[in-house]
Amino acid sequence: MGLSIGIVGLPNVGKSTLFNALTSTQKADSANYPFCTIEPNKAIVSVPDKRLDFLADMVKSNNKVNATVEFLDIAGLVKGASKGEGLGNKFLSNIRETQAILQVVRCFDNDEIIHVDGCIDPVRDIEIIETELILSDYQSVENRIQGIIKSSRGDKKLIPVVNLFESLMTHLGSGNVAKSFNFPESEICDYYVKDLQLLTNKPFIYCCNVDENQLISDDEVINEVKNFATKKNSSVIKVCAKMEEELRELSEEDRDDYLNVYNIMDSGLDQIIKTGYKSLGLISYFTQGPKETRAWTVKNGSYAPNAAGVIHTDFERGFIRAQVISYDDFIKFGGEQKCKDAGLLRTEGKDYQVKDGDIIEFLFNV
Repeated sequence: MGLSIGIVGLPNVGKSTLFNALTSTQKADSANYPFCTIEPNKAIVSVPDKRLDFLADMVKSNNKVNATVEFLDIAGLVKGASKGEGLGNKFLSNIRETQAILQVVRCFDNDEIIHVDGCIDPVRDIEIIETELILSDYQSVENRIQGIIKSSRGDKKLIPVVNLFESLMTHLGSGNVAKSFNFPESEICDYYVKDLQLLTNKPFIYCCNVDENQLISDDEVINEVKNFATKKNSSVIKVCAKMEEELRELSEEDRDDYLNVYNIMDSGLDQIIKTGYKSLGLISYFTQGPKETRAWTVKNGSYAPNAAGVIHTDFERGFIRAQVISYDDFIKFGGEQKCKDAGLLRTEGKDYQVKDGDIIEFLFNV
């Protein structure tokens, strides 16, 4: 499984500029007017992982394959988008299949860059987008419930689903996000809720687009966003989209020096990916060898057969056992054979939960 992130925001807040910088492409138009982006822009980006780099160099692999993240940048949303205002509700459907939502909010003043609402107020901007996403979710539930009510007349097992959807509509209709709803533990209800792909049930990351001075220290505007995010149990990162564009043109060494000037440990791309992984409970494990060293993404707590299935369904179906070495041990002792000699290669069965950084060889039979 890969990480997929939908990028949303009001028009002209720097979404497309950030998208271009993060993905090192010029697929997304960026200009100083609303609705510059019309069609959604997609890009798949390699996940930076120094462990993978070091591991591939150590075993002298012919090929190195990073995990990936897909970014989807959609047209700017405005108040009334769920009713067709601006570029309309259809653009909300573009991010339903993403796993997390990154909302870019403008936190810097610049008279030369138009703000669609005339002034800088990031919390107001967040609430506008949130309201449109809630209304879109409400419409999705409303459109789906009629069919379920009709089906429930002949299938009483669907009555709890009808009750759930009615309660969920009341919750959303009161201005609440789906994430704060108390979903019952029910296999059939889970199935129908998953099918809805509710926007406000996804993890949210608020990305403050700031200027260079705000990178150095938080001001009142940044603190307001952080306080709002805390109440929403969401994450916040600070990114200067203009700087990110400049970083993509530099070598790795020069990029690190540039970031050090502002006392920043990670680039915007690194921050977004790390926050996305944490929000979704994702980890990476590795496979290695002379032909290829590769990072694989799984849910934290995944059992060995499920992790094997990410490589190929046959690996999961015919799983026998997993040979596991921790990354730290592999590096410390200098490779697979020395880990074996030290008794650090473990044989794990179906009940083993994969750990972040595990180096695994799966044995299977189909």
